[in-house]
Amino acid sequence: MKAIVYTKFGPPEVLQLQEVEKPTPKDNEVLIKIYATTVAKEDPDMRAAPGFNGLLKPRNPILGQEFAGEVEAIGQNVTRFRPGDQVFGIGPFGAYAEYKCMPEDGALAIKPVNMSYEEAASVPNGALTALPFLRDKGHIQSEQTVLIYGASGSVGTAAVQLAKYFGAKVTGVCGTANLEMVKSLGADKVVDYTQEDFTENGQTYDIIFDTVGKLSFSRCKGSLAKSGVFLTTGIMPENMLHVLWSSIAGGKKARFAATGLRPAAKKTKDLLFLKELIEAGQIKAVIDKRYPLAQMAEAHRYVEQGHKKGNVVITIAHNNKA
Repeated sequence: MKAIVYTKFGPPEVLQLQEVEKPTPKDNEVLIKIYATTVAKEDPDMRAAPGFNGLLKPRNPILGQEFAGEVEAIGQNVTRFRPGDQVFGIGPFGAYAEYKCMPEDGALAIKPVNMSYEEAASVPNGALTALPFLRDKGHIQSEQTVLIYGASGSVGTAAVQLAKYFGAKVTGVCGTANLEMVKSLGADKVVDYTQEDFTENGQTYDIIFDTVGKLSFSRCKGSLAKSGVFLTTGIMPENMLHVLWSSIAGGKKARFAATGLRPAAKKTKDLLFLKELIEAGQIKAVIDKRYPLAQMAEAHRYVEQGHKKGNVVITIAHNNKA
């Protein structure tokens, strides 16, 4: 099968299209024929330098988190899925390929009937971050005021739609080019961060969700309501100190969640919840660009510029041979 492989850290050119052995599912696994994956914001970081995926060389030579495809074969102990099922899901590695094995109890679900493979592949990473932040850490309630910073990215576009689903009044913060797109997702108000600093307009919010990890709690504290919550995907030391302190002190809170490290069972439960929302028309996919698998390096170059709108999708075309 074809896959994008890298054997050393470096620029996008280290990503090479190669023929590798097609995986065989273990007794508890399903073999998925992948039709679409994405380049998540974290992928270029794992490609470029040592860290989560190894120190001296990549521990996992095939990147790729989100995917959508069709179950081609199942292990003898699998009961949740059968060949022919159209699925979507997320795993830490291996989706930059024509095929991938997943345990049946992994973060995997039947894909929404009203989404293409490309659309379904673009859902898990952003939505599985936004949902636990807003619901579990922010305890979002109907009629609350919620500000989404970075509202045009993968997490941000999901957060705007989920906050509206929960009945909040949503303000999205993004750049000039994305104002109309964020408004089309349901934001009640949009703020152009190149023209206005939301921390200086006198407005306060029950939840401020920094989806790009660029804000500090101290900068946002004055814009929080009396018992407001600051949520951030970033792990800057100053914010971590505020997370620890506000967990024991009263008043305004700062909260962080390592959503990617949640158990697969929780992610699957949320995928099923998201599937219901998608099929009910409550959430739609936001796709900026599509690239074929062979143009992965170009897709990485685009994503690491930091200006993608929603998601960058990789389409995988299959020929008749495995």
